[in-house]
Amino acid sequence: MRKSSIRRACAAVATVSSLALAVTACGGTTKSDVKSGSSSNAAAGTADPNAATKKGLTVGFLPKQVNNPYFTSADKGGEAALKELGSSYKEVGPSSATDTSGQVSYVNTLTQQQVDAMAVSAQDPGALCTALKQAMSNGIKVVTYDSDTTADCRNAFISQASAEDLGRTEVQLLAKQIGYKGQIAILSAAQTATNQNTWIDYMKKELALPKYKDVKLVKVAYGNDDAQQSFQQTQGLLQEYPNLKGIISPTTVGIKAAAQYLSGSKYKGKVELTGLGTPNDMRKYVKNGTVSAFELWDPAKLGDLAARTAVALASGQITGKEGETFKAGSTSYTIGKDGVISLGKPTVFNASNIDSFNF
Repeated sequence: MRKSSIRRACAAVATVSSLALAVTACGGTTKSDVKSGSSSNAAAGTADPNAATKKGLTVGFLPKQVNNPYFTSADKGGEAALKELGSSYKEVGPSSATDTSGQVSYVNTLTQQQVDAMAVSAQDPGALCTALKQAMSNGIKVVTYDSDTTADCRNAFISQASAEDLGRTEVQLLAKQIGYKGQIAILSAAQTATNQNTWIDYMKKELALPKYKDVKLVKVAYGNDDAQQSFQQTQGLLQEYPNLKGIISPTTVGIKAAAQYLSGSKYKGKVELTGLGTPNDMRKYVKNGTVSAFELWDPAKLGDLAARTAVALASGQITGKEGETFKAGSTSYTIGKDGVISLGKPTVFNASNIDSFNF
């Protein structure tokens, strides 16, 4: 039988209509909590955790944008993992991060080429869904990473980190930097940004713990993910609260703008700044002493896990069902609700490791 015929015979038939709550930073989507649908995800069949890892598979990576340093790092992580596992890697994708129709055509191309699995960072979840379902109906395993689609259009989603981990660890970082004492503020993106608000809620829960009794959150400001507005909001916070000890900015635009302001002001070295940023944006501010440490996920590890998950799915070791466990490299993972697999806690970047990253 042709490969495509075998795939059609083995195609998944049970799907769900579960809409995932997505949150974004650094151009990606972080999965935290997902709204339940009628069943856990699009997977069907029974997993065999003891099944041998198949070799000679072909896994296609489809990032939002090729030649983007963030996705280059992620996909190189996937390529290295596939080489280790004895399978083949290929990358396709648009040169523009807004080319939604281009992503659809690339999904269709990978389907026609009869790849065994694909790892996709979705630009537009709705637009991609039909094409991804067609791929799945041909027996192709679909993993989303960085940016998810709806749960019925893929087998599993690789989440950068949970919303709770992101919110709580940013407070933990800043509190340590200021000696667990003093006024702090948050510089967010838009006031209506679901992801930012979710993270801030967890920040407030962390701050409610007894060890933060001497840390006071005085204001949440909004820079609307605009560099100039974020710069001005940072200036305004320090004018309004001259005794401010630290700022958390859970947005890559905001933390860079705040660092730019602090580095040229009298507050450099006196007001701590942390949040979510990329090493390439923040490197000079770490090296000039404006920022001690900040965090984000490591995209290479994200791509690595996406590749290993794709191979595990294609090998029948998992189906994407909640509660299934599998080993990826030296780490064991448990699949969460609606096929969500969390990479783990964010990576902390500081002077000792920042030059090891390029994104």
